[in-house]
Order: sequence, then C-alpha cells, then structure tokens
Amino acid sequence: MAQRITMSVAGLFIMISLGLAHYSGTIDMVPMSWLWFTAFVGANLFQAGITNFCPMTKILKAVGAS
Repeated sequence: MAQRITMSVAGLFIMISLGLAHYSGTIDMVPMSWLWFTAFVGANLFQAGITNFCPMTKILKAVGAS
C-alpha cells in the first residue's frame, strides 16, 4: 500500500511541476518536445499507484526480468 501511495504522489508531483513551469512561462509544453515524455512518465506513475497496473512491470515480466 505504501508503494502505491508513493507512486501516486511521485507522479502527481511530476505533473504539478511540469504544469507550474508551463504556466509560469519557464517551459513551453505546446510544441512536441522531450518534456512530453516526462509528462507521460508522471501520468503513468500516478495511474499505476491508483490502479496497481504498471505497463513497464508487464513488459519486464514478459522478457524474463523479475
């Protein structure tokens, strides 16, 4: 349970920091950039904490990494 909460909070913090940086004018999230990858990772961390489904875990299990 603590791991899921940690994943949710970490994902939420990533998304909040990107949002604050965008709206303060520090970064521009409108054009496609590598920051969208960071947003994807943050969103995935958040959803993995909520749903307990992590695509990376499924991929690693499929290739034999435990």
